[in-house]
Amino acid sequence: MLGLGHDVVDVRAFGEQLGSPGSRMRGLFSARELRQSAQRAKVKNDGEAVHLAARWAGKEAFLKAWCEALSFMAERDDVSFHPPYSIDTFPWPCVEILDDSHGVPHVVLPLEMRRKLSESLGSPQSHAIHISLSHDGSVASAVVHITTDRG
Repeated sequence: MLGLGHDVVDVRAFGEQLGSPGSRMRGLFSARELRQSAQRAKVKNDGEAVHLAARWAGKEAFLKAWCEALSFMAERDDVSFHPPYSIDTFPWPCVEILDDSHGVPHVVLPLEMRRKLSESLGSPQSHAIHISLSHDGSVASAVVHITTDRG
């Protein structure tokens, strides 16, 4: 294990932010994430906000897992810790939380970000990103685990 991240989102507050006039919240998601969330809400007969809130938690949990891995490595190697992005510079819509054909969520990164992840973790080997999403009532949650993929 290289890094572990967890995030919890208040679905009601998140839904209010999504629906606020002039809100830029939808711009933090890709078109594919918006489409999948709308489809899932239709199938489950619930609100789109709960599915977007879970994906939002996944994005935040991914960033936390990445930073936790870097922090651990910096401490281990007695070097300075430099996070890959700040909360303001993180490319939110580029990090997609998408379901596969079986409904299993995955973190999908563009090639440039996958390269940056590998380079920042200081290893030529590939890395696996595991994610679990959940929601119950007014809470959406995600856990992300980054591991070395020893193939």
